[in-house]
Amino acid sequence: MAIFRSHVLVCGGTGCASSKSGDIKDRFEEKIKEMELDKEVQVISTGCFGLCEEGPIVVVYPEGAFYSKMEVERVDKIVEEHLYKGRIVKEYLYEGSLDAEDLKSLSEVDFYAKQKRVALQNCGVINPEDINEYIARDGYTALGKALTEMTPAEVVDVIKDAGLRGRGGGGFPTGVKWGFAAPQVADQKYIICNADEGDPGAFMDRSVLEGDPHAVLEAMAIAGYAIGATKGFIYVRAEYPIAVERLKIAIAQAKDLGLLGENIFDSGFDFELDIRLGAGAFVCGEETALIASIEGQRGMSRNKPPFPAVSGLFGKPTIINNVETLANVPQIINKGAEWFKSFGSAKSPGTKVFALGGKITNTGLVEIPMGTSLREVIYDIGGGCPNGKAFKAVQTGGPSGGCITADYIDTPIDFDTLTELGSMMGSGGMIVMDEDNCMVDIARFFLEFTVEESCGKCTPCREGTKRMLEILEKIAEGKAVMEDLDTLEKLAVNIKNTSLCGLGQTAPNPVLSTMKYFREEYEAHVKDKKCPAGVCQSLLSYKITDACKGCTKCARQCPVNCISGNVKEVHVIDQDKCIKCGACMDACPFDAIIKE
Repeated sequence: MAIFRSHVLVCGGTGCASSKSGDIKDRFEEKIKEMELDKEVQVISTGCFGLCEEGPIVVVYPEGAFYSKMEVERVDKIVEEHLYKGRIVKEYLYEGSLDAEDLKSLSEVDFYAKQKRVALQNCGVINPEDINEYIARDGYTALGKALTEMTPAEVVDVIKDAGLRGRGGGGFPTGVKWGFAAPQVADQKYIICNADEGDPGAFMDRSVLEGDPHAVLEAMAIAGYAIGATKGFIYVRAEYPIAVERLKIAIAQAKDLGLLGENIFDSGFDFELDIRLGAGAFVCGEETALIASIEGQRGMSRNKPPFPAVSGLFGKPTIINNVETLANVPQIINKGAEWFKSFGSAKSPGTKVFALGGKITNTGLVEIPMGTSLREVIYDIGGGCPNGKAFKAVQTGGPSGGCITADYIDTPIDFDTLTELGSMMGSGGMIVMDEDNCMVDIARFFLEFTVEESCGKCTPCREGTKRMLEILEKIAEGKAVMEDLDTLEKLAVNIKNTSLCGLGQTAPNPVLSTMKYFREEYEAHVKDKKCPAGVCQSLLSYKITDACKGCTKCARQCPVNCISGNVKEVHVIDQDKCIKCGACMDACPFDAIIKE
């Protein structure tokens, strides 16, 4: 195997790939070959580094130089100066990676300093399309240990003792779930990886699959051994083409080395894996709907019991775990339950991966120990809200979650504390909102999504969420009365209590939490016919102040000609004609137009 003095790691995750990181990698390879450095320097496409706001990202080792917002045009200088002459190109470095003139290691950069990477340990570190790099970082040693040194029951007990809870939403103990399926007697059992990540703004599972697919394959084989399953399916949405391609490569490589297939590690254990593509239905994140989809049926939930651990795919005992849950398994087997419980909180051991988005400076993927406070995530890691805006709330759990206000910013993040606040962990979406967000509009956004994604099987979800959305639209348009707020709340509670599956049961959460913590905003929309945040178009009006210089730019930009006035005189907006598009405000060079 060739040994290289330098490695150029180029982020190949979806975010950076969409910003032409593939072209950057190609140019590095071309320039390195031109300068006859190709026997000394290796270029590697990795998974997501996490700090998506600064992408495309390139890290050069052994120095650990963190080049951010890379462009193809910058490549030649880095090759000529850094890789050839040994001079780091400081003007291209991520600003936070320098301490005076000294280069910080990646773990010392503010964004990473409070993170602990377990599920993401190989993302941005290895080439996900090379099984040898995974093996070099102890890959498949956990599977070998389980098959040659442990009984299936001992594997289940280790996962139970570690306290690993499902990272897909509800937080059910993984070992307990495996323990339900293990004693079931059947001619076939199944392991399913739920990679149908559908929450708006969520990309945790996708990043693990893109950056470390073998961790998921290894964990599924371990789970199969633990419960007696010999067949597994990875259910991944077709909108994740990079993840799908890397999974295909990983499965083929594992089969070639005998790490999947028959008689793995000469243990007598057989395990086969296959991929099933989902069409993007949010409801198929619910396990019984997912099973129906794999079986070739319409993705719709069914009543439980029986639970999938007893009667799941094709009526056989089936265990379903999400991507992040599985990514923790090999390390727990290798390092033990006590290691996993040494970080996190008492009832929620380990770490959690979040997709941090919305009104936040450092958009990206973060992995933190459970028990880390929201303040640390939003300010220390996320860098706070941009443009000096005040933090208002954070939505955790996506459409199934709820808003947590600034009053609770010091809350430690784990399954139980978020539930107590009326939200939930969910799969890990974390959408930050600032003072300019309208909470009625936020609730409407998430409910629109849920209405669209409802499978329609049960009446409370199918009809009830539509009625809730209609009331929210009345509120946003200034047509509601106070009784509508009571009706909205009653509907939400009834839908929560009577829907068939988790989608319907949690659909009212964004409405209930925003009504609980921001009732005054709802009442302002109803009583005063005003949107305090200035977001709801129907309740807005634009006014030209005395600061107007009569330049006529606003009138020229107005698409409906509702602005009148002479040159060098204060102009006037005809409110009856105004369509509230905001073009005048954008055009005014004197900030003379205000939104009320």
